[in-house]
Amino acid sequence: MNTFEQIAERERQYLLQTYNRYPVVLTRGKGVFLYDIDEKRYLDFVSGLGVNALGHAHPRIVKAIREQAAKLVHVSNLYYHEYQGPLAEKLCRLSGLNRAFFSNSGTEAIEGSIKLARLAGHRAGGEAKSRLVALEGSYHGRTFGALSLTGQDKHRKGFEPLLEDVTFVKQNDLDGLRAAVNDNTCAIVLEPIFGEGGIYECSVKFLQECRTLADRHKVALIFDEIQCGLGRTGTIFAFQSFGVTPDIVAIAKPIAAGLPLGAFIAKEEFATAISPGQHGTTFGGGPLACRVALEFLAIVEEEKLLENVNKVGAYLQQELKGLVEKKAAAIGVRGRGFIQGIQLEIPARPIVDAALAEGVLFNSTQDTVVRFLPPFLMEEKHIDKGIRVLKKLLGKKRKAA
Repeated sequence: MNTFEQIAERERQYLLQTYNRYPVVLTRGKGVFLYDIDEKRYLDFVSGLGVNALGHAHPRIVKAIREQAAKLVHVSNLYYHEYQGPLAEKLCRLSGLNRAFFSNSGTEAIEGSIKLARLAGHRAGGEAKSRLVALEGSYHGRTFGALSLTGQDKHRKGFEPLLEDVTFVKQNDLDGLRAAVNDNTCAIVLEPIFGEGGIYECSVKFLQECRTLADRHKVALIFDEIQCGLGRTGTIFAFQSFGVTPDIVAIAKPIAAGLPLGAFIAKEEFATAISPGQHGTTFGGGPLACRVALEFLAIVEEEKLLENVNKVGAYLQQELKGLVEKKAAAIGVRGRGFIQGIQLEIPARPIVDAALAEGVLFNSTQDTVVRFLPPFLMEEKHIDKGIRVLKKLLGKKRKAA
């Protein structure tokens, strides 16, 4: 077996150096725990950045992968297979939208959503109806279209020029939104809850105004639920938590339990804007990924995992708020369900590094936020363990007023 140093050195020598990895080699997982090369156990609050919503090595997922891999892994979208249609139907029924397209990733789902919105915009208002509205502080991915909509300079820097005709407005700024959207707008693109942006929620009033303006100007309202969707807020789609329905929703992370799969789902009036040959994918929606995705959705339903997300998510928020009351370094809590963040007055990365040594995997974003994206199976006793470690690492208590 290779040592940690051998594995890290090989990567330093042969991989593009785009990742600032944590110093651990993970070799296996079970439930809400991961194990490293030395068999040290870690409690997982990261879930592969929201992907492993069923934890690790869920027996039903393992069985589905084994069975399907022995039958058919890939055929391309030149042919039908048994699982793409049923998965599309399931997603449409769950969302109330009409048609789905399968991609390999969330970023690709965003790209396809923009293309569909542009086609629908041109159909409704000619070539000039092509402008996009996005939010400051947002994150939509790293390809040129998705990056053009990402409202964070640190991700965009060095890759300009990006897509033109994108207007950024501040999250929850109603006047800014009204000023940005007009008859030449083809899409408003937003995350109902910023993920990489630091777990900030769009207000219901803001989302309602997006819906109103989209209807008034024949604009596609696109929700990016790649991180916050598919159960993480306690409803299967995040937009159901806010009571505002988009025209197109992009999803990915947990849908195929770790296999690469993304999708966007659209209302019929937008879906009909595209015709054969205008969009496609080689790998997206293959039989293995689609069968596993159907199993994922069945497990969420049959094991009543949304109920667990709501119950244990409320407990997590209560405990995080307790830290804010007691610890000087912790100043606020944001989010809901199993997408939450605690705002610190100090850099978050050293806290995450120290927690790793304590056998707990946390994640930092926006420099001073510790982000929680735990598996949907997590129980209150696991929350207690994570909170104990955070309490220890955050140090001094807040002085009584």
